[in-house]
Amino acid sequence: MGLVLCNGYPTTVWTSIMFYSPESCGGGDGGDFEMMGWWVLAPGSCALVYANDLADVNRYWYYFTEAADGAFWAGPFGANVPRTAFGGDQWCWGTGRSIPELVRIGYREFDIGDNDDYTLTFVP
Repeated sequence: MGLVLCNGYPTTVWTSIMFYSPESCGGGDGGDFEMMGWWVLAPGSCALVYANDLADVNRYWYYFTEAADGAFWAGPFGANVPRTAFGGDQWCWGTGRSIPELVRIGYREFDIGDNDDYTLTFVP
């Protein structure tokens, strides 16, 4: 299955992930981490955001989530990302992209242990 994000919050949320990906983002100034986002999750819905074995990538993953009412789940790992959907190797952490409409967010780390599949639910 992979990584599934679920919205257990009472309003719509927008979420982004970051993960270790030296194949896509290694070398240069990419910092070995790839970022993808924005999945829009209505209350009670889920999305498969990464469809491979998680433990094969890394045990530590990162997310940022913001709710329609202004609540957010964030952490200390800052990044500039577009306000529109993004992903793939063109969005590597620390590359310093300079396009219009970037927003600064902070990713929060979570530990999946040795699980190949993991579900993270955003709750109040």
